[in-house]
Amino acid sequence: MRVLVTGGAGFIGSHFVKRLVRAGDEAVVLDKLTYSGNRANLEGVGAEFHAADICDPHAVEEAVQGCEAIVNFAAETHVDRSILGPADFIQTDVAGTQVLLDRARRADIRLVQVSTDEVYGDLEDGGRSREGDPLRPSSPYSASKAGGDLQVLAYVRTYGVDASITRGANTYGPNQYPEKLIPLFATNALEGEPLPLYGDGRQRREWLHVEDHCAAIELVLREGRPGEAYNVGGEERENLDVAARILELTGADEGLLRHVEDRPGHDRRYALDTAKLRALGWSAAAAFEEGLAATVEWYAENRAWWEPLRSGEYRAYYEQQYAHRLA
Repeated sequence: MRVLVTGGAGFIGSHFVKRLVRAGDEAVVLDKLTYSGNRANLEGVGAEFHAADICDPHAVEEAVQGCEAIVNFAAETHVDRSILGPADFIQTDVAGTQVLLDRARRADIRLVQVSTDEVYGDLEDGGRSREGDPLRPSSPYSASKAGGDLQVLAYVRTYGVDASITRGANTYGPNQYPEKLIPLFATNALEGEPLPLYGDGRQRREWLHVEDHCAAIELVLREGRPGEAYNVGGEERENLDVAARILELTGADEGLLRHVEDRPGHDRRYALDTAKLRALGWSAAAAFEEGLAATVEWYAENRAWWEPLRSGEYRAYYEQQYAHRLA
């Protein structure tokens, strides 16, 4: 296939582009190259590249020429940033998704919307979220992703667009921008800086290796049904346990772990029922302990990739988010 991968210079998107190319498919990348988009993530891949915004219909129309499918990774993704400024999230995650759906409708091609487990909201009382459960997003980020999901379902029902949704757990692995928990804590530990852990650290998340996540998205692209969502889960861990393990793996001082003021509206637990995806033949290959160790090792060995990212825009955001909490 020839596939348009929006957000293909980002973390999960770039791994997916490489996966398509390894499978013999042709990847076309459209990426706005905001702070977390990085052309270096695609070095040596040879994919056609368009530096553009998914909110620009003309750029999308140009990039999608000859494509048989669109896989939409393009999104503002970080909860903390959405609390500081929600507007960009609504623009990209809702309006941008609508532009892609309209193009898919007019071109009569398939679309896969890459979403998140956060659209289901908090599961503090136990259980696991299923694809048919109500969406109860808590943050501006998860609300924007839920809005994109609902646009997808509306276009399937109203226009007959061939579109599916994947809802993935917290994803980790190489090349992840260092604002997210695992790369933030790994790079801080390697630099001897504090690990700012929100609240009591007992929030529970499922952790999913990026290659397992990409395998699930590819499977849904090829075999998923229109109008269906598919959960992509991982292994459940408390944030406190993940932080402690990162300190062990880096050999850093345990005193670097700092409990700081929690963020507003912080969900305590996400957990996914993945039976629907497993029925298509998916299963995770990476155990969390091994995957985390390999990821921390990657950051230790690839300082040249992440050290330049921790200045400028990132440092300004970090100071705004954590300086008062760590004071």
